[in-house]
Amino acid sequence: MKLFEVAGEDVEFRPSPYCWRTRMALKHKGLDFEPMPWRAVEKDRIAGSGGGTVPVLVDGTHWVRESFDIADYLDKTYPDRPLLFPTDGDRAKAIFVDAWVTGTVHPLMAQAVLMDQFVLLAARDQDYYKERTVRKFGVEIEEMCADPDGAIEKLKPVLAPLQKTLGSTDYLGGSTPDYADYIVFGAFQWARVVSTRQMIETDCQIDRWFHRLLGAFDGYGAAQPGRSHWDG
Repeated sequence: MKLFEVAGEDVEFRPSPYCWRTRMALKHKGLDFEPMPWRAVEKDRIAGSGGGTVPVLVDGTHWVRESFDIADYLDKTYPDRPLLFPTDGDRAKAIFVDAWVTGTVHPLMAQAVLMDQFVLLAARDQDYYKERTVRKFGVEIEEMCADPDGAIEKLKPVLAPLQKTLGSTDYLGGSTPDYADYIVFGAFQWARVVSTRQMIETDCQIDRWFHRLLGAFDGYGAAQPGRSHWDG
């Protein structure tokens, strides 16, 4: 099993929140995989997926792209291993969390950390990501990231429901994490890996939840080098 995922100029730099969702999902299932560092200009390497973005999972002759589709594939193909969606309700919850994180949390985080990430990308990828930022957000990256501290302030009320939820449960999955947790974890791991900026207050509910997930699977998430206060 191979997982194609975004790498930076440093091949060990793995920033993608979507790839981190899949990394954690594979660990949750207890499946061994070979990480395949990939740059955005290397579309030919993932042509078998039918798309041009990662994560892409190659399981024997099967190519699967898109993080949520990979999670569905893993539960369908390996139902005897711990489920990412234990019930239909858990899958519905994950769909909601995915829409919230992708549509609301990620754009604000991008305003805070995208410029920090840009300088760590592979040099041959930088033009692609400049163009992608304009396509996706309608502005140049410098304009988008003009007020990172303001973006973090705007993020606080957006995260308030998550803070409240984690005040009464260890994980979005209850006593143990499920795929909804990994969706949110991917966003904070992205910030941790690419930026020195502090997204949330130390020792708040989200902070404690994030530390629990950093330590999961023998500290798999924590082993990824970070730049933030979580690594200070």
